[in-house]
Amino acid sequence: MFNMNQIAVNLAKLFDFFGSNDRKISRKKLIFWLVLSLTFSLFYSFLAVRQAFSSEYVVQDDARQHVFWMMRFSDPELFSNDLIADYFQSVAPIGYQTIYRGAIALGINPLIFNKILPIFISLITTTYCFALALEFIPIPGTAFLCSLVFNQNVWMRDDIASATPRAFTYVILLAFLYYLSRRSLLPCLATILVAGLFYPHSVFLCSGLLIIQLIKWKKKGFYFLQNSQDYRFCFMGLGMALLVMLPYALTKSEFAPIISVEQAKQLPEFLPGGRSEFFYKSFFQYFFTGRRSGMFSTYPLVPLTLITGLFLPIFIKFPILFPLAKRIKSKIWLIPQLILVSLIMFCIAHAFLFKLHLPNRYTAYSFSIAITLATGISLTLILDALAKWTLKSTFIKSIIALFFTILLYFVILFYPSFLDNFPTKVYLTGQTPELYDFFQKQPKDILIASLAEDTNSNLPSFTQRSILTAREYSIPYHWGYYSQIRQKIIDLIQAHYSSNPEEVKQFINTYNIDLFLLDQDAFDLDYLSDRWLQQFQPYTQEAQAKLEGDTIPVLKKAMEICSIFKTEDFVVIEAKCIDGLKF
Repeated sequence: MFNMNQIAVNLAKLFDFFGSNDRKISRKKLIFWLVLSLTFSLFYSFLAVRQAFSSEYVVQDDARQHVFWMMRFSDPELFSNDLIADYFQSVAPIGYQTIYRGAIALGINPLIFNKILPIFISLITTTYCFALALEFIPIPGTAFLCSLVFNQNVWMRDDIASATPRAFTYVILLAFLYYLSRRSLLPCLATILVAGLFYPHSVFLCSGLLIIQLIKWKKKGFYFLQNSQDYRFCFMGLGMALLVMLPYALTKSEFAPIISVEQAKQLPEFLPGGRSEFFYKSFFQYFFTGRRSGMFSTYPLVPLTLITGLFLPIFIKFPILFPLAKRIKSKIWLIPQLILVSLIMFCIAHAFLFKLHLPNRYTAYSFSIAITLATGISLTLILDALAKWTLKSTFIKSIIALFFTILLYFVILFYPSFLDNFPTKVYLTGQTPELYDFFQKQPKDILIASLAEDTNSNLPSFTQRSILTAREYSIPYHWGYYSQIRQKIIDLIQAHYSSNPEEVKQFINTYNIDLFLLDQDAFDLDYLSDRWLQQFQPYTQEAQAKLEGDTIPVLKKAMEICSIFKTEDFVVIEAKCIDGLKF
């Protein structure tokens, strides 16, 4: 028979190493738990990033929009007079551009840098998460749990892995919360500056957090603080926010105006099933679960251990059952304040729809931070309560407590490893390397026209050659950009299925097309049933009618005469060959 008392004592000692009984944080324990936190962060990063280097032609999904054009910095001849590249460069924050420019100056390919950068973002973010948790409850083991579940949560998403502007949101918010909790003015101002340079949306959240610090609650109701230092702190922060946002407010985009709500509601792109699906029929989906319109754009409680974070307010109310709750500092109020500010900005973004971009940008990241911090603290309270109960209970009750303690440790550490989507698969692998090799050998200034959606979207990243249009780049928020892209798509559909040689030649000359990339089955009726193409009615419907008729599209005739490269699935046609044909 094993000695239950000894097991209980050892369990208590193990939990003591969390630092739960330390009134002063031990430097040794602090370093141990921080290093362990960074180790898990590094491990999860490696699991994700190894996908990026699994083969030569691999690209992160969002990098296809936000990184490909940066090849201009190393070779100005690439993407010249390219509408798509011009647009995505125009919306890229200055700080984001600068960090990639720095990598390029060191001779690092931007698409390679995009695969490496998430490691460093994750490590810095983890450090701030760890430090902020210590401000809420000074227990190193708790800070580890907070950073652990935070990493598990973010690596089940593609935010940090994208290494695009939104990848910096977590570290900006965590850093600001940390410095705000310590009332460190200069670091707060610096963080707001960084927010404006990398992800301007987060400046609004930082500003809201500053304002809400001036309001306190007592039994009689809300009241404003009387301390002049608090007002000075707040107004200096708001001044910095105004300073960094002023250029965005005063600079008119060359792709203005921003699309209006009335315009958006008329476009299939914004309706259910559209490229930028936004206006849902269901009220619940529109405000809560919609990918762009809802406050929970993705399921917020992943992994499922985050459910325990919802019970933190209850645990705090019962310090007899959860004695460690007494160690929680008043700074914990920053969590509900963050949630409140996020909800306010979410509502404002809906009220001024598309002027402040998408509403979910103000809740998705802050909610993740709030729930992971609450979960780490809740798990600590539970583990501490179980450890103390094991010491004081009868043999049978101690066995039960021990079982649940071990189970909880196991779930916390290993549960995500059993999920198929952990870490989430955020990288796309090109399936036609011979096609990419062919395009790379073509002149740098060529323009490729294609409806081959998946392959077409990858071409700028894999070949560094310009394309006329593609689903991936059909972002409809700036009408000055999207009106041109939409017209190009319509013209391409019409030319693609036209049996009139002059119409096709006019299309080629209007857009200076050099090459057409065609799917082998591009002239089958089912080809036009693609959900993205169906957005462009009645033009898609007209094309289907042509295929059902007796006429043969010009491009179909040219597939044999003018083809210069073929694979099992694709044909590349030289445009000038069509221009010279006589039908």
